[in-house]
Amino acid sequence: MTTAERHDARPKRKWQDNLWVIGLFVLVVGVGFRLVTHGMSAWPSAVVGAAGAAAWWMFLVRRRRKHDARASGSDPDDIPVMERQILKGQEPPQDPQQRRELAALVDSRQRKLRRNRWWALPMMAVIFLGAAALMFSTSATAGGVSLALAVVFLGWMTWYHFRYDRRLTQMRQRLQG
Repeated sequence: MTTAERHDARPKRKWQDNLWVIGLFVLVVGVGFRLVTHGMSAWPSAVVGAAGAAAWWMFLVRRRRKHDARASGSDPDDIPVMERQILKGQEPPQDPQQRRELAALVDSRQRKLRRNRWWALPMMAVIFLGAAALMFSTSATAGGVSLALAVVFLGWMTWYHFRYDRRLTQMRQRLQG
């Protein structure tokens, strides 16, 4: 079975799933952030630093896709499509091979998510709330802003974590029948 035949029955990848798009996005955001924080005269260092960050993010995304593909027995190009199916709550595919691959991806993600749950969220709370406490030592305004941002970010991370776990569980139930 060739790759072209294999992908005919699968949903098509979106342009946002390409590594070069992810790298270009990180590059643009990185250059913009560095220019805002260091001034317009720092554009050479902004471009060099953002290019390094973009290359690093592309490496990390590629490595994660390859790892997920190995764990699920699918192609790395199919991982973003399967993730989208999980996150949007779509119906599982009819093809038995695709169902097995999606089930393996769901199991792998749930194992990782639940394995690190007990320490990751509390550790993030300690880090962000500790940073806010340190900011209070320099300025009440900076501390208040840091505390507000920490609470909002931690609330969002907790909500997203449990939402993603719920979506994985729902997909697992749909795959089982």
